[in-house]
Amino acid sequence: MSASEVIWMGFIASFCASLGTAAGSLGVFAIRRLSRQMEDGLLSLAAGIMLAATFFSLLLPALEYASSDYQSDTLGGLAVGAGTLLGAFTLFAIHQYVPHEHFISGREGGDNYKLGRIWLFVTAITLHNFPEGLAVGVGFAGGELENGLTLAIGIGLQNFPEGLAVAVALLSVGYSAGKSAMIGILSGLVEPVGGLIGAAAVSSAAVLMPWALAFAAGAMLFVISDEIIPETHNNGNQNLATFTLLIGFVIMMLLDTSL
Repeated sequence: MSASEVIWMGFIASFCASLGTAAGSLGVFAIRRLSRQMEDGLLSLAAGIMLAATFFSLLLPALEYASSDYQSDTLGGLAVGAGTLLGAFTLFAIHQYVPHEHFISGREGGDNYKLGRIWLFVTAITLHNFPEGLAVGVGFAGGELENGLTLAIGIGLQNFPEGLAVAVALLSVGYSAGKSAMIGILSGLVEPVGGLIGAAAVSSAAVLMPWALAFAAGAMLFVISDEIIPETHNNGNQNLATFTLLIGFVIMMLLDTSL
């Protein structure tokens, strides 16, 4: 594929993945309340899918590209490791300075008192969704259509339970079903932006491919470890959360190998 085709595919695929968030958010009209156990299970399932996508669709291709570029498995591994840490630290820094609020752990970031609670929620959801769109975009690195589509399908699948959990959580803190669904839908639209940036980055310079893949992987791993796992293990549902995460991992693994 040409560079422009990679960029368009990254954008379109990440937009399609964001439709999973929209579909899940609309579920708030049918499901008005989730038990804490159900919410932890759904979010852990999504985390498992993200974890497998990080490994099979981002890190493995990154290692292949890096080993080829640097003519050394060791140097390639070091480059991918550095890119992974860079992605995680970048998202960590953003979380430290951008004011946002999680439904369970509360407010984080800088001086957030000038922002209404709804905007703090939206910011938190946006920080969560952007790395997913970025991952889909860079998944098309080098014209790897199958890899990009697998990522888009996997991210779209895990977006559904995430979208539902977010919309129901917004409903539980006093927002109407319509507003909760709309916020959930809009939060997913940051993914095509991430997809466009990711696809454009890997299309502009071939040398960036392993770095971009590793960066996206690191950003997603940060979200899984810093947000999802602590929140789903904080309510006495850690066994359920662990096994639903494993189920999600297996689902994405099978999806990746079958495609």
